[in-house]
Amino acid sequence: MPRAGIRTLTVDVAPGVHLWSDVRGAADAPPLLLIMGAQASGLAWPEEFTDALAARHRVIRYDHRDAGRSTWSYDEQPYRITDLADDALAVLDAHGAERAHIVGMSLGGMLAQLLLADHPDRILSATLIGTCALSGRPLVEADGTETAVADLPGIDPRVLEMWARPVEDHGLGAELDRRVAHWRLLSGEELPFHADEMRERERRIIEHAGRYDVSTAHGRADHSGMERTEELARNTVPTLVTEASAEPVFPPAHARHIAQVTGNARTVAMPGMGHALPRESLGPLAGAILEHTAAASAAPAAS
Repeated sequence: MPRAGIRTLTVDVAPGVHLWSDVRGAADAPPLLLIMGAQASGLAWPEEFTDALAARHRVIRYDHRDAGRSTWSYDEQPYRITDLADDALAVLDAHGAERAHIVGMSLGGMLAQLLLADHPDRILSATLIGTCALSGRPLVEADGTETAVADLPGIDPRVLEMWARPVEDHGLGAELDRRVAHWRLLSGEELPFHADEMRERERRIIEHAGRYDVSTAHGRADHSGMERTEELARNTVPTLVTEASAEPVFPPAHARHIAQVTGNARTVAMPGMGHALPRESLGPLAGAILEHTAAASAAPAAS
């Protein structure tokens, strides 16, 4: 059952394909869409973080196709990653949001960039967390040194090794153990890791989905056609990029790269944060987003 004050809505995005979504906050507040990463349920956005944003926004979360309570459809109806950006627009449409602030994490940050590039008229502001630029332009350091995209820091080998292991079914308890170990790696080593909290969050996600198996659809989907070099360079939508010091998937240089190749973008430091949303980072992150969305909302009036 949803918590008090939270409404759920099913969104149709293709024949036989439905997305679960929920919304909280005042009905007349500016909408804010949360876009999670690959294979992740919308419930991966912690409740306390979502509630903090809902103090000023109508906050919408949703499950991607092949995640959570949405239709697991890839094997019967393959899709492209770019289709998931269209899904995000469909969620906004279903919730009556003509324009919205968007916050994307990991793959969700890439989908947010696709929206910035292809549908800027729908976006009030964007926040990108733990992701990489959909641009072919190099990173240019302060001393003029250029680093090609292919030479930017890569994923921590320990994370790659874990991702390469096949996920076998050894029961619910073993799957919870695996997920906690995964999040321990993704969290980095600068902040305490709260294993019990993460285990409980994953237990709620599994209960929400009604299953504990893991889809590989987003890894198998066609990732071509995502580069938006010129469109991002022309971006005028206010864009905030988190620079997490302990990020093991897209190390801090990627945040600086996004901000450099994207028009009207800036970084905000998230000390100690990795490729996860730990307790210690939720307040600073929500505060930074709310400051960003407030400034973006005020900008048209100021001009």
